Amino acid sequence: LLRAVSHDLRTPLTSMIGASSSYLENEDSLPAASKRELVGQIYEDANWLLHMVENLLSVTRITEGGSNVLKKTPEAMEEVLFDAISTARKRYPDLKIQVRIPDDFLIAPMDPLLIKQVILNLLENSFYHAHSGRPMECRLSCDEQVIRVHVRDFGGGIPPEKLAHIFDAEPSAPTSAADTRKGMGIGLSICKAIVTAHGGEIEARNCEEGAEFCFTLPKEEQQHESDD
Repeated sequence: LLRAVSHDLRTPLTSMIGASSSYLENEDSLPAASKRELVGQIYEDANWLLHMVENLLSVTRITEGGSNVLKKTPEAMEEVLFDAISTARKRYPDLKIQVRIPDDFLIAPMDPLLIKQVILNLLENSFYHAHSGRPMECRLSCDEQVIRVHVRDFGGGIPPEKLAHIFDAEPSAPTSAADTRKGMGIGLSICKAIVTAHGGEIEARNCEEGAEFCFTLPKEEQQHESDD
């Protein structure tokens, strides 16, 4: 975990230092467009660091208290999903998502802030690593026992050697220039920790085009049966 954290924090910090140094050293000669590009890069990396700190606080909270620290309330899965998508679109204006939800009103006991964070992490991961011009898909499905949240992209998929350990908190060698800036790091491992604490499961698989991440949450009825 410490190795992954060091990797994920060092990369954007190095980028921010480089961009700010270029601005300060060349302020008088840089055109306005270049200045704006450098400031935009710093802003993007600062937001990335803020999200990383949110992830670290969440994993610390769960590690110390387990499922006992979850503030579960019955929540509409659709509302949590759209809240996460709205936040993602504000952070990443170029993000394109197609959403599909069933007609049924899906309720699950959850800590909504943490489940929102899981969805944000999955959307962010696909945004940075898919390298596809097609919009990603985000949809809900369910059966009698669980609600499922699916996040699919249409990129190059997940390298087979990474698939089995993709939720482990370890940095991995980048597969492209974009991956060098934004490694998968601990974001996916935090998704697993949050979902597991809720009694759900999370998995990743390659599709004919791209990859899909899916996690489950027990339905409210199922949760009540287990309590009885």
